[in-house]
Amino acid sequence: MNLKNLFLSISFHLFIFCQIGFGQTYAEKLGYPKGAKVLIIHVDDTGMSYEANEGTIMSMDHGAANSCSIMMPCSWVPDYFKYLEENPETDAGVHLTLTSEWKGYRWGPVAGHMTPSLKDEQGYLWPSVKDVVTHGNPEELYIEIKAQLEKFRSMGFEPTHLDSHMGTLFANEAFLQKYIQLGIENRIPVMFPAGHATLIQQETEYSDQQMQALRKMGEEIWKSGLPVLDDLHTSSYSWKISPEIEGDDDKIRAYKTAKFKETVKALKPGVTQIIVHSTNSTPHFEKITPSASLRKGDMLAMMDPEFIDFLEKEGIIMTTWRELRERRLQLELK
Repeated sequence: MNLKNLFLSISFHLFIFCQIGFGQTYAEKLGYPKGAKVLIIHVDDTGMSYEANEGTIMSMDHGAANSCSIMMPCSWVPDYFKYLEENPETDAGVHLTLTSEWKGYRWGPVAGHMTPSLKDEQGYLWPSVKDVVTHGNPEELYIEIKAQLEKFRSMGFEPTHLDSHMGTLFANEAFLQKYIQLGIENRIPVMFPAGHATLIQQETEYSDQQMQALRKMGEEIWKSGLPVLDDLHTSSYSWKISPEIEGDDDKIRAYKTAKFKETVKALKPGVTQIIVHSTNSTPHFEKITPSASLRKGDMLAMMDPEFIDFLEKEGIIMTTWRELRERRLQLELK
């Protein structure tokens, strides 16, 4: 078969595949009703700062968020683990961190001297995903993410899941394989969208062939006994706060709440994770990052009674990584 005919054949089969659909969602496989919209609202960057810890706690204890993940190389990790000691059922995972992206506040690898390819000239983690891809050795990367998992466990808890700060572990196939390997070896769910993946495909602009490869990896994760997401929403960090509403919490909350409601309305059936960066921002936190207002906006939206009521009226089924893991385990035991 020549290349032209091969391309036509692939295009035809992709067309047929899209017309037929993806069959059962992962939510259905996990025992949720057919057509159900199942949701995790996940707070990233816990442990990065005191303000991030406060934002996480307020968004989960008094708001719609129901899961989080912790940046183990960061300075405020012990503070959040004090909270976990009093609230051990909290859905908390490891936010596997391979970048140190802020200029005035930085952190190094947990594994230290064992991972020289992951460090810049000052000994901190590289400031960008591109730098990690350029310099990072996959074997050293595995040493580092395993060290972050073990540090979490050394604090007296088992994480409910693993995910990737700034998506670095999704930046190339070698990194992705190490991420999946860590989850499978330790029987810990990994954040991985491999069902219909409608939102994540829109955000990443992955080709159909790339999405097919993603779904194949998802099938392998599922076969290993771990749950898989149908979809993932990561773009809330791009919802910048305009100068017109900067400093006005009521307007910021209304803006962010409207954006999250719009996102939820667009959900397709299946289990989806929406990522937020809830932070109780202060002038001190503004010294760390220019994203303080949008992060505070996430926290305010999560705590907005209007948004909480909206989720109920839309018939959204809220879940956690802990529940997904338990449901997947029960299927293995049958």
